[in-house]
Amino acid sequence: METDPSTAGARRAGVLMHITSLPGPFGIGDIGPAAMEFARLLHNSGQQYWQLLPLNLPGQGESSPYSALSAMAGNVLLISPYMLAADGLLSRKDLLAAALPATDAVDFDQARRVKMHLLDRAYGHFCAGRAAALQAAYHDFCREQAYWLEDFVRYKVLSEWHQGRPWNQWERPYRDGQAAAPGMEAVAEKERWQQFIFDRQWQTLKRYCNKLDIQLLGDLPIYVSYDSADVWAHRDLFRLDRKGNMRAVAGVPPDYFNASGQLWNMPVYNWKALKAQRYTWWIQRLQRNLEWYDLLRLDHFRAFAAYWEVLAGADTAVNGLWKPGPGAGLFRALQRAFPDLPFVAEDLGEIDDAVLALRDKFGLPGMKVLQFAFGDDMPGSPHIPHNYRLPFFVYTGTHDNNTTRGWFREDAAAKDRCRLAQYLGREITEEEAPDVLGRLAYASVAQTAVLPMQDILRLDSSARMNKPAVAAGNWRWRMLPGQFSPEVVARLKAWTIIYNRNRKHDKQDL
Repeated sequence: METDPSTAGARRAGVLMHITSLPGPFGIGDIGPAAMEFARLLHNSGQQYWQLLPLNLPGQGESSPYSALSAMAGNVLLISPYMLAADGLLSRKDLLAAALPATDAVDFDQARRVKMHLLDRAYGHFCAGRAAALQAAYHDFCREQAYWLEDFVRYKVLSEWHQGRPWNQWERPYRDGQAAAPGMEAVAEKERWQQFIFDRQWQTLKRYCNKLDIQLLGDLPIYVSYDSADVWAHRDLFRLDRKGNMRAVAGVPPDYFNASGQLWNMPVYNWKALKAQRYTWWIQRLQRNLEWYDLLRLDHFRAFAAYWEVLAGADTAVNGLWKPGPGAGLFRALQRAFPDLPFVAEDLGEIDDAVLALRDKFGLPGMKVLQFAFGDDMPGSPHIPHNYRLPFFVYTGTHDNNTTRGWFREDAAAKDRCRLAQYLGREITEEEAPDVLGRLAYASVAQTAVLPMQDILRLDSSARMNKPAVAAGNWRWRMLPGQFSPEVVARLKAWTIIYNRNRKHDKQDL
């Protein structure tokens, strides 16, 4: 008897859209009304996942969510002024005075100026006794999160006191955590409060999404920044010399994105020391992030099997070496802490049998990217739909890819477009490419199909989120008000029904 495909394993759909890309009047997307509206539109269009980029606070002068001051602190620029007003900490006049025109790009400098001004006003009102009902929750948060919060606050205050210089340039008592910045306790308290507000607002959004049957799929960067609270407070867990300088840095060898590889200038882990502490730091990091998300994408999963190490000071990543990662030992520890292993393996790039074996040993779903499917190896490519297996997540592209329109026009070679036409049985245009690849993803046997919002909106390369190994101009795309239109909602909803990816209790009519 044949198995009913509708009961063989739920087929799901989701959208990749970072919170900063939402519309709103404060220069950057945030946790406020636009996020709630986006979740409602996801629900109405039959989606079950909202995939986001990391929520951590970027470092000094950084906009990348993958280069953070802390692996556990939230990005306070994502705090919603509207929700602060709802708590009585800002006035309508405050909001109107800070409002900015709608644009299709984040202005990080302007957003930082506006948001920090509003946060300072709100904190002043909190200290003056407004929103008294939040006081107990604030103290509970500080107590429960002290295991990371106090290190972060001390580091953040010292960094500010040293005018943003990296911690290895501080005077020794501060560098080694033996002295606090004088007269900075008031600043420290404000940092704690900002993290409390971020967490409180995010939990409100998460509860709303979960009520709508939308799960939040987060993103956990494999590495942390050198100039971060984590490295400053836990130097023994990273490959540093006695003076605290990096011995080696992380990266990847030459690949699809860059002929000279990628040099990330982040310290590699001291896996021996982490194993000796039974991977406590990793478990705490994942636990903290799983408070924000229902599921986590483990970025650069291949580094858990083997990672690319480059000597500190190298100009490119070309002359690095593969070093063994923690492998099954780490994942056995994670399985004890998180029995369901709520993770997705980002198994892209230079993948070998050891990476696949580690992924499969612990039953983690991997990723497929359709933009990678039409090269010389198309018939046997792991990214071509006829080679998929059930548990995978399939994407048209990720945040590191061009938009599908941009890929078709700028990145796909003539032979790639020819192979795509052969696979489809017809030639397609640039304008058709996002829908055609989107339908391929939905029609595939992959358990979950996730489409970047830019592809759903059929946008060109000007809406690309990130170009790996290019420092400037990334992470800026924003959706304009009204772009997630009723027509877009109806189209997505129809696809979920046609390809059996809808929630079974939803209306089935096309």
